[in-house]
Amino acid sequence: MSPDSPFVISCDPARLDLDLIHRFLSEQAPWCLGIPKATVAQAIAGSLCFGAYREGAQIGFARVITDRTTFAYLCDVFVLPEHQGQGCSRALMDAVMAHPDLQQLRRFMLATSTAAGLYAKYGFSPASKPQSFMERLDPEIYLRAPQGAS
Repeated sequence: MSPDSPFVISCDPARLDLDLIHRFLSEQAPWCLGIPKATVAQAIAGSLCFGAYREGAQIGFARVITDRTTFAYLCDVFVLPEHQGQGCSRALMDAVMAHPDLQQLRRFMLATSTAAGLYAKYGFSPASKPQSFMERLDPEIYLRAPQGAS
């Protein structure tokens, strides 16, 4: 990140604005609409997280699920709409890719339907053997009432 960048990227969990992150993910992120706040909090607690800040206010977020040794999965990346197009996503990705715990990974994955061009600049490409990957996907899980709830 450039020293004259208007963005500060931090991995300090105490700086993260859980309300803002939850609001964006539950209301605007198509991959997890309706996600409960407690689920977001638990996901953050178990991940390496990056907050993007401008003038002290959080404006972006990225989360990496990782063992910090062999594997990582980048997810929940966003920049608030009013701050998009100003270089914040690049600043977030610069910080993610420079993090010391993510330098010796055998596999670093992500899923995207909107920002493949951004991630390609950081060496991401379609899976070399997509036929080897499987998933168990329930895209509407957060939109249904929890089992046992009335």
